[in-house]
Amino acid sequence: MAYGDSIYGLLEYSTDGVTGEGPEVIVPDLMKYLPEYYQGVPEMEQLQASAGAQCGELAYAMADSDAQKTLESATWSLSRWERMLALTSDTDKSYATRREMIKAKLRGSGTTTPEMIRRTASAFSGGDVEVVEVPGAYSFEVRFVGTLGIPANMAGLIQILEEIKPAHLDYSFVYSYTWWDSVKTLTWNSAHARTWNELRVYE
Repeated sequence: MAYGDSIYGLLEYSTDGVTGEGPEVIVPDLMKYLPEYYQGVPEMEQLQASAGAQCGELAYAMADSDAQKTLESATWSLSRWERMLALTSDTDKSYATRREMIKAKLRGSGTTTPEMIRRTASAFSGGDVEVVEVPGAYSFEVRFVGTLGIPANMAGLIQILEEIKPAHLDYSFVYSYTWWDSVKTLTWNSAHARTWNELRVYE
């Protein structure tokens, strides 16, 4: 193959891609960009392997930095988000849980209203939530109407509610469970294979 007919400059480096929870270090094979007569030359292979490793590290740094700009893909920068929102950083918690806390705090910024509390609670439940004020009792109910059972990160929701609600208001939670008529359609064997808690959130 002549030099002018080589694939040099035709292959796109970006096709190596970055995947997973945060970017990965991808070391490109730079030898495939060179003319054929360089193939199998040890010195050139060593040189291109070294250069490829540096390209991979640079691409990783760029992709990782870009990922931190968006909450859904942020990892190590979550502590910065938490610091800006006056949240406690707990690195023992999963990225998903920490992002949930940050999103709830962002939704809870501003004057506290039932709608703000509804948006905040929705960030934790992953479904529709109703906030019902209890007249004369200085309290409100948070009703999880879009999901069955108790949301996983209730401790986080309580923490956020304590921060955003007026100090004089009390609150309670109302959970949704499966109606008995829905469970009656199961056979005995199907029902027997499930725990009581599984049946309570059966759909």
